[in-house]
Amino acid sequence: MSSYSYTESSTFTVTHARHMAAKIATDLKRIQRFYGKPSDQEIANYEAEAIAMMKAGYLSSVSYGFKRNECWIEPTLKYTARDLAGAAANDDDPGKIRPGKDVSGASFTSFMSYNDAFFSLSQAERDAFKGGLPFQRVSGTEPSVNGYLEADRTYSSGDRALDRSSVRSY
Repeated sequence: MSSYSYTESSTFTVTHARHMAAKIATDLKRIQRFYGKPSDQEIANYEAEAIAMMKAGYLSSVSYGFKRNECWIEPTLKYTARDLAGAAANDDDPGKIRPGKDVSGASFTSFMSYNDAFFSLSQAERDAFKGGLPFQRVSGTEPSVNGYLEADRTYSSGDRALDRSSVRSY
């Protein structure tokens, strides 16, 4: 009688990170088409930052969207990173951004949260990593949501996933 064993190992690569970051960039291009922001350069910078953060394994969550009166409004997207730990996840197509929302008096901005792996680095290591990113973020408090977050997409590759939620108005 023979016995066989099979082991599968997955390494998250820059290719996996680029796959998911391209979906973020596509979502941002759709927002740009409907609302005039962010610029092409901002989208490229956000995409490069997302690739670096995901590849290093330091991303907890990142939001992109419109803020009015210190609150996220529609259309705003929040991406939350997770390790699939061998489980499966959808790899949805980007899109389904709602047109025609009122963004008057609002500014386009982004907010990023780092995970425990990032904070386990020394201050010098954190500074060096941040120095290689396309722009420098400043510390702040995440805006509250004017409405609610609705989970609507999952982007996955290489045993990691980004769960996307969209701000919705009541």
